[in-house]
Amino acid sequence: MSTITMGVDLAKSVFAVCTVDAAGRVLARQEFKREAFARWLAQVPAGTVVAMEACSGAHHWARRCVEYGLAPRIMAAQFVTPFRKARATKNDHADAEAIATAARQGNMRFVPIKSIDQQARLSWHRVREGYKMEHLAIDNRLRGLLAEFGIVVAKSESALRAALADPDQLTGLPAEMRELIADLNAHWQQVRTRIDACDARITAHAHADERCVRLRSIIGVGPLTADALVATVGSARAFKNGRQLAAWLGLVPRQHSSGGRTVLGSISCRGDAYLRTVLIQGARSSLQRAKAVSVEKSTPEQVWIRSLAARLPFGKVIVAIANKHARQLWAMLAHEVDYDPGACVHHPLQRTQATA
Repeated sequence: MSTITMGVDLAKSVFAVCTVDAAGRVLARQEFKREAFARWLAQVPAGTVVAMEACSGAHHWARRCVEYGLAPRIMAAQFVTPFRKARATKNDHADAEAIATAARQGNMRFVPIKSIDQQARLSWHRVREGYKMEHLAIDNRLRGLLAEFGIVVAKSESALRAALADPDQLTGLPAEMRELIADLNAHWQQVRTRIDACDARITAHAHADERCVRLRSIIGVGPLTADALVATVGSARAFKNGRQLAAWLGLVPRQHSSGGRTVLGSISCRGDAYLRTVLIQGARSSLQRAKAVSVEKSTPEQVWIRSLAARLPFGKVIVAIANKHARQLWAMLAHEVDYDPGACVHHPLQRTQATA
């Protein structure tokens, strides 16, 4: 491995590069256009560490580095910021130097490089979220326009669809307005169709991937959650344990501790917001299922969920379940094992408590 570290400030057209030696001294500062940067990268000595911030295009350039025998390092931007010399001075060269300095820290955490297949699968999730936002925006736009003419619709998608399909509801509108509403309604239905198409493709990915099939054995983890997790973390071996994955997802409390006094606050909400959202939504399903099943037929996990629900507020119960699911999903991916509903019973700590 080379002792040279190169920090690259990625951009659309102009790339800033800062080269530092093993002692952290700056050896060179360079700027390249996009095409020139690709040619220059192929000439860098093999084994050189090339550090980048996690941003658009970072995984593409990391894969290119691997092809050239380099050692790419991708870091979250929040880990690079403290290494910028002056907060008031921000430019491409200062950012590149901060990236190179941050990459040389022995305790730095790096982002795993995603494969092309992972990024392609995640793209369906990103596009689906965009369609969902657009669908909701059109829904609200339709309601607002109808309300301007005294037509108020109940707060549900089915109620709005029924109102738009009923000619008697729209008789009081001007002809030009009815034409506008019809056109907007057609667009609304088209976006709904595109969301369904994304759901179908994501479900197909989940059915075809053995890892997703294994993950879906947990109550509250469906095709959407399983496919998103596999596409995001892969084998999950980049995380030392399940607690690290849960912390990366922002499912652990913030700490404001000092002098031996531990103070915990609300969850940190850091990391991948999309994965955290789908896990929390799945936790709602787990809670509903645990309450619906009789005590005699409940699994050890469902008994635990019922005990939580009896003594904690709803929000804390949901986050606790999502945290547990994250740790379970890590174990299933990292160790390639199936879900065992009674695994907690065989845990050494549980056996110790039972014999005490």
